[in-house]
Amino acid sequence: MEWDLGIEGVGLLAAMSLGFGVAAQLLFWRSTPRWLWAAAAGTFFILGVLISEWWFGWATGEDLQPNVDGLSTDEVWLIGLWPSLALVLLIRYMTLRRRHR
Repeated sequence: MEWDLGIEGVGLLAAMSLGFGVAAQLLFWRSTPRWLWAAAAGTFFILGVLISEWWFGWATGEDLQPNVDGLSTDEVWLIGLWPSLALVLLIRYMTLRRRHR
């Protein structure tokens, strides 16, 4: 089955990405650059599209629940969260390392 990410799925993924970006920025407010939220949200969004459309694009609607307009929400949260969090921590580490010099 071929899955196409619809408008509602893209909107939900954008909201999830922005929420992750804002949470990352608020959590590391003083120790990271002001653009951290954009990097975190962008990474989460790109990974979400790749996970939902390429990795799990073969699965049927019954295999992946909940599925919102082509977006495999659980898979995006469970798999996309860890690399995005790793990027946030890497940016924080590099920023703190540069400040100590």
